[in-house]
Amino acid sequence: MKIYTKTGDAGETSLFGKIRVSKADARVDAYGEVDELNTCLGVVRSLVVDLDLSQLLETIQRDLFALGARLADPSSKIADRVSKAVITNVHVERLEQQIDRLEMEVPALTRFILPGGSQAGAMLHLARTVCRRAERRVIGLGAEAVEPILVVYLNRLSDLLFVMARTANHRAAAPELEW
Repeated sequence: MKIYTKTGDAGETSLFGKIRVSKADARVDAYGEVDELNTCLGVVRSLVVDLDLSQLLETIQRDLFALGARLADPSSKIADRVSKAVITNVHVERLEQQIDRLEMEVPALTRFILPGGSQAGAMLHLARTVCRRAERRVIGLGAEAVEPILVVYLNRLSDLLFVMARTANHRAAAPELEW
């Protein structure tokens, strides 16, 4: 199979169900933001020597592929075709458990902190902002066009990425700068 198909040369792409839309379509934009977030997390994984955080990031990346697939399926029929392309409350609960676990490791916040620190910590802060942008794009599709759990997942993920940034910095002994 060739990587280039030439089917997008006129500025269109296909969603699941062979629906052709403009590459500027809001749905394509939303799953493109999720793809960008996934790529940011791949960069973080290349910087992280911490096996715990690396494995957590890999799990999140797999979830984001599923979330992107859900966004690329406006008819919401993908679950019948691809069983691993599912995001449920279980996924959200897993994020919450990781937030709780990692928060126990870092000092309590008393002020806002400036994004930065170690390379991994700084990239996790960047990923958090990309996650928030993806969340805004998904919300922008409208409540009737998106499964609500996708928004919940992205919201919780941005919280986890913040805590992961703090954890990466704490483990690297990189100080947090208060605002």
